[in-house]
Parts: sequence; C-alpha cells; structure tokens
Amino acid sequence: MPFEQYLQSDSVWVSVTICATITVVGFVVLRTLIGVIAGRLRRWSGHATSHFYRIAVEMLSRTSNLLLAFALLIGLKVVDLPPRWEDALRHGWFIVLALQVAMWLDGGVRLWMSSLLDDPAKVRNPVTTTIIGIMIRIVIWTMMLLSILANLGVDITALVASLGVGGIAVALAVQTLLSDVFASLSIGVDKPFELGDFVIFGDELGTIEHIGLKTTRIRALSGEQIVCSNARLLDQTIHNYKRMAERRVVFTFGVVYDTPPQKLRAIGALVKAIISSIEQTRFDRAHFVSFDDYRLKFEVVYYVLSPDYNVYMDIQQEINLRIMERLREIEVAFALPMRHVWMRGELATTTREAVDDQPPTLHVPFRNELPDDDNGGKG
Repeated sequence: MPFEQYLQSDSVWVSVTICATITVVGFVVLRTLIGVIAGRLRRWSGHATSHFYRIAVEMLSRTSNLLLAFALLIGLKVVDLPPRWEDALRHGWFIVLALQVAMWLDGGVRLWMSSLLDDPAKVRNPVTTTIIGIMIRIVIWTMMLLSILANLGVDITALVASLGVGGIAVALAVQTLLSDVFASLSIGVDKPFELGDFVIFGDELGTIEHIGLKTTRIRALSGEQIVCSNARLLDQTIHNYKRMAERRVVFTFGVVYDTPPQKLRAIGALVKAIISSIEQTRFDRAHFVSFDDYRLKFEVVYYVLSPDYNVYMDIQQEINLRIMERLREIEVAFALPMRHVWMRGELATTTREAVDDQPPTLHVPFRNELPDDDNGGKG
C-alpha cells in the first residue's frame, strides 16, 4: 500500500492513538518505577558506610529523556507497521538502550571519582584520579559506539584495526609526553610519595607540592621550587622521610688516652642511662670501639621514635649536654685533635731553653673533627 493511502486509512489513526497512549503511560510507569527504586536506595544509603548506594541513586536521578524514546518504542511495538519500519524499530531499541546505559555508567564514573577526591581519610592525587576517570569514560563511550555500529551491520573489524595503527603512530610521535603521563598514573596507583611528603632523590630534596600530568613540583628547603619530569623522577631512588616510623641515629665521641680503664667501662652504662631517661628514644648500644690517633673512640646507636627532624635534633642536643655534664662529674676529659712532635738535636736544646725548661713536646691543634652521623639528610 502506498504511504499516502496508508495515512488516509482509518486504521492508521487508530494505531497512532494506541501508540501515543502506550507511550505516555509507559513513560509515566518507567519514571515512577525509577523513582521508587531511587527512593529505596536513598534510604539504604543512609545506613551504609560505602558510597555505592549514593552513587546508584545519583545515577538513576540522571536518567535522561531517552525514557520517552524507550516508551515510544514500546508503543510502536504493539501496532502494525510496514516491514521496513519493523527493521528500523529493532535497531532503535538497541540504540536507545545502549545510549542510556552509557550515560548511567558515565555518571557513575564521575561520581566515583568525585567521592575519591572528597574523601578526607585519604589524600589522593587529583590529576591521576582525573586521568583514570577520563580513560574509563573513553572506554565506555568507545564500546557503546562500536556496539551500535555492529548492531547496524557495519563491519567494525577494519575500523578497530585502523584505530590501532593510528594509535601506534600517535604514541610514537608523543612518546616522551606519554611516558610522563603513564609515570603520573604510576605515581597515583603505586603511591611512592604523596602531597606533603619530604623526599630526597639524587642531589635534590624537598616537600612534594604538586603532582601534575607531566611534572612533579617540589619545594626545596632553601625556598625555590624544583620541577622534575615524572618519568625522570621514577627512574631514581627516592627516599621518603615522611613515611619513616622511627629514625636510627649513630654518633661518636672520644675521650683522652689518660682515662683509666675502670672509667672507660662506666661510660657505656652512663650513656645508656642518659638515653633511656629521655622520652621518644630507644637505646640500642654504646661501645668503646677503637683507638684513634688522638682519642679513645666511643660509638653510640639509638632510635628516635618520631620521624620529625626537629624532634631528633632536640633529643640529640639534650643527649650531648647530659654526656658533657656526666663526664665532667666523673673527671673524664674529651679528646681534642692534636699531634705530638718530638724534636732532637740543637733545635730541641734551643727550644727547651726558650720555653723555660718546659717539656720538649709541642701540641699542634688540628681543625675540629665533625661527629660521625649517618643522618646527614634532613628528614
């Protein structure tokens, strides 16, 4: 039957009336059903600790007007249509359903990313979280598009192959940028450091201030900002002092060779008592370890039960002052760097006469030696 005659027939208007009625009723029913489900999930979300129910409610509330098209397709299903329209109707069902599912998933990913960034319990890198969200959404819409094309009868094999070749060409052209982007993703997923961490890598040290798509910015102790590419940063060994639970401290001091052995035996116990009496410390050992050129060397090891560098320095200062006080009480002197020079012959005779019968030993002080400390870097 020609299309003009089909429109002039009485049956077509009956079909239009039936279709319109079913469309309106179907739209109202679907809206009501979604509202009931959303209300039930909203009540559950008030008693649940996870974000799942809240995200599900938000997804349903973002249901688009595609429901009207879905209701129209239901109405068209119950009326008699030409064969050509039947084929189009079959494809229309799939297209509407695929678009609505993609919109739901896209909204769910957005809400999930937002909940991760707003979580006060964990500090996350916003750039990495955003990149992951964008990649997931691209996958969702790509799969939706390919599924619609496949349903319409389009051969997507050649399309997928061409996209693969094009992707390889683009990746080769921007491989440096992509390496930094994937390094940023690796930082976000593996979390070798986070915002606010104090790190040392190579000759640089400072506090992580920003983790970007291509670079990471670090605020140095001297005040300037250090900008380093993400790929180069991950290629180096990173010392993260923010995650240090406790600090191991090693220091040495020396006393003079004239110190009696019984006093040398008492020094180790004296140092142990001093360190054990200070809060936030754990004593490990204190030993008379070697005979140096000018001193009897003691080595002390203890732990500071705090990662704070200022706490460590306050404790070390207090230990040093108490060691000085206790050694003075037991009449033990610290050794000073010096060299003993013995002079012979005429020069020695002249020197003895010049110093009014003083011993022919000259004490030549060296520069002060810095204490041995394996905590050279600030943490």
